[in-house]
Amino acid sequence: MPDAFKVFTGKVYNPYYCSPWVVLSRSFLEFCLFGWDNLPRTLLMYFNNVMLSEESYFHSVICNSPEFKNTTVNGDLRYMIWDSPPKTEPHFLNGSDYDQMAQSGAAFARQFQKDDPVLDMIDEKILKCGRNRAVPGAWCTGRRSWWVDPCSQWGDVNVLKPGPQAKKLEETILNLLDDWNSQSNQCT
Repeated sequence: MPDAFKVFTGKVYNPYYCSPWVVLSRSFLEFCLFGWDNLPRTLLMYFNNVMLSEESYFHSVICNSPEFKNTTVNGDLRYMIWDSPPKTEPHFLNGSDYDQMAQSGAAFARQFQKDDPVLDMIDEKILKCGRNRAVPGAWCTGRRSWWVDPCSQWGDVNVLKPGPQAKKLEETILNLLDDWNSQSNQCT
């Protein structure tokens, strides 16, 4: 193990899995890419020789950087159900998981079998779109009918009008931020 920096991993959900999934701010990415500090490049060289480096690289950069280490929020925006036992892989989600998944507030879910009918349920009930169609939004200016996709005509693509699912995501993010505000340091 190195002694010039500490290695951090993503949130541990079971003994075999650390989350590699992250949402990164623009300022943090600019630090990594154009850095005024050699830390991102040093860690990149180190993690080049580490198995499953995606589970530790960004976590280690952010938590070893004084400027960013107190900006982490430990939360996973994914819905998963782990196999039991040995709890090493998430099981494939299907229609019987839909209600719990939809109510979870998670923005993402994994994993699905290719062309599983639950994907069509998500398109229809959550995203409100048909198969191979764009998710409707305020930019869709066409009329909705059973034979016409309202997104076949577009208005201003910069118009943003949150729908019910965006409100659920907002609630999830606000809960994560409340948890974050109650903790002094996520990099421990």
